[in-house]
Amino acid sequence: MITRNEIPQGQETEFVGLLTEAQKDSLVGQLFAPDSYYNPIQDGNVPPNWVISVEEIDQTVNEEFMWVNDLPLIPWIAPKPINPFEDATN
Repeated sequence: MITRNEIPQGQETEFVGLLTEAQKDSLVGQLFAPDSYYNPIQDGNVPPNWVISVEEIDQTVNEEFMWVNDLPLIPWIAPKPINPFEDATN
């Protein structure tokens, strides 16, 4: 895990803020800036982690959620696409 200041400029999209399930629950439906809502998603790790983007973290102006600036940052791993034609029982 790294801190925000350790991310090289231009590589912000390669990292995400790691959330606990409780932190994820507290962010769902909440504004981080006017007209901008947090969108916690699961990454491609096994088991998956709940994460938010560095952009969401950087643009947070809602005082109630400034704690997101202290989240540990991890490399983004995209989830494996789901093939709707693949048998899920295999």
